[in-house]
Amino acid sequence: KKEKKAREGCSLPGSSWEERLTDTVTPLWRLPYQEQLQVKYKSQKKILQTLASRLEELGTDVQKSGGLCCPLEPVVPSPVIDGYRNKSTFSVNRGPDGNPKTVGLYVGTGKARNIVCVKANHAKNIPPKHKQVAQCYEEFIRSSPLDPCILFHEGGHWRELVVRTTRGGHTMAIVTFHPQELGQEALATQKASLKEFFTSGPGRVCALTSLYFQESTMTRCSHEQSPFQLLHGEPHIFEEVLGLKFRISPDAFFQVNTAGAEILYQAVGRLSQAGGDTVLLDICCGTGTIGLSLAQQVSQIIGIDVVEKAIEDARWNAAFNGISNCDFRSGKAEAVLPQLLSSWEDARPLVAVVNPSRAGLHYRVVRAIRNCESIRRLLYISCKPEGEAMRNFLELCCPPDPGKKLSGEPFTPALAIPFDMFPHTVHCELVLLFTR
Repeated sequence: KKEKKAREGCSLPGSSWEERLTDTVTPLWRLPYQEQLQVKYKSQKKILQTLASRLEELGTDVQKSGGLCCPLEPVVPSPVIDGYRNKSTFSVNRGPDGNPKTVGLYVGTGKARNIVCVKANHAKNIPPKHKQVAQCYEEFIRSSPLDPCILFHEGGHWRELVVRTTRGGHTMAIVTFHPQELGQEALATQKASLKEFFTSGPGRVCALTSLYFQESTMTRCSHEQSPFQLLHGEPHIFEEVLGLKFRISPDAFFQVNTAGAEILYQAVGRLSQAGGDTVLLDICCGTGTIGLSLAQQVSQIIGIDVVEKAIEDARWNAAFNGISNCDFRSGKAEAVLPQLLSSWEDARPLVAVVNPSRAGLHYRVVRAIRNCESIRRLLYISCKPEGEAMRNFLELCCPPDPGKKLSGEPFTPALAIPFDMFPHTVHCELVLLFTR
């Protein structure tokens, strides 16, 4: 249907591989932007209809007009439509020409064994700077005597590249490398070679603020599992959001569309109805962006995140911006939050904001929120509401269930607002307000 609605004559120069990649990564790119928003609105409507019917099955009657569980506002457009991503991850694999040292994005799947790595030159959501760094990294690994690491057990070394940028012109590049059997001396040689390429070789055109190197024998590694090694430049890059300055570490979470995030955070502030005596719980807080942007209007912020470096950034961000009413805690939310709320005796109003990954919230987190009577208002920000977040919604709103230890009064969906943080893709960031 989307293809039928597409504008005629909207095609890309070059090979069909580039067009296939663009259709994979940004399937709505052919549609005028207003039509993209309409497509997204319909998909969000279906999600709320599903939630309403699932809640009805559980014995909760929340159906409103149109079969939705709550009012759905129009999709809030992104202020930036092209090149909005501040973080891109590029893979290394065989390209359309068979060259295994191709840096790009995947067409096909591992399951179907038909993966082809295609350069992202025409991807509309990726900014030119990211494409430039990817092109330079490809030039570097093609000049390297070492093989790429495509399948861990087959050997090879050079792996993916992550590029992060800020609106102030900072660029961070993070290269992942499988050490295999290399000794420290050989590793040092490769690091020196990479640094030289990007500081005094052809890669210097990228003008990197930070160049990181991570030795990793797993698909994804945290800093604790395998430290990010700074080869060149500054340890952090900096972004300004709503007049506040934020420090960003290599693996800290930061909303991928900065201009869109500003609009999202302002809306969260309004929907929270948090006043001067409110305590705001910022669960999965990352570098503290949401909590810190609302710090002036509340009594206290308590932020929780599993990434230790993100919490270090959040604490630095608070101190640098002169914000003293924040308490950022490092650890798994399912360990920190139940302990915090089980002994909660503060009389101040308590509002919770959760912004989890696609995996949603751990059941113990949902249970702790549900069973804490002080929380009357909850904002759930989800980039994949049809996925694991749906399970969370049901657990928050279902009738009390002693078997699941859900004893607290159920929440009710009150309002849903989708934010288009990802133009040209089918995805949205959905903010769901729950009250009780």
